Amino acid sequence: MAVNLIEFMPFADVLGLEITHSDKDRVSATLSVRKELCTTGKIMHGGAIMSVADTLGAIGAYLNLPEGAKATTTIESKTNFLGAASVGATVLAETTPVHVGRRTSVWQTRLTLDDDRMVAMVMQTQMVLT
Repeated sequence: MAVNLIEFMPFADVLGLEITHSDKDRVSATLSVRKELCTTGKIMHGGAIMSVADTLGAIGAYLNLPEGAKATTTIESKTNFLGAASVGATVLAETTPVHVGRRTSVWQTRLTLDDDRMVAMVMQTQMVLT
């Protein structure tokens, strides 16, 4: 299922995410790090990193909603920051389900640079809203 980010999740457009793949088993995106997403030292802000992961997890959870459900919301998220992404870098993000149930789903998102160096690893739980 193709996800129209402007209609589905306008914040993804603000982040500058380009979704490269989206289905029930994997959501992938790229992001060019620009100064508006950075903290001191021209390094991507931790909140921006977390926002990328949260956005991908939300898309994955949405694509897995059971019939009759309307939406999903994050109820828990844990981020391990493992490396820096500087202005001009391309961040690759991929989320996959660890668990998909009737009431919750758990997603693992891996963020790397285009040379495969790790930026962050995120685990989040999404709750189904009916």
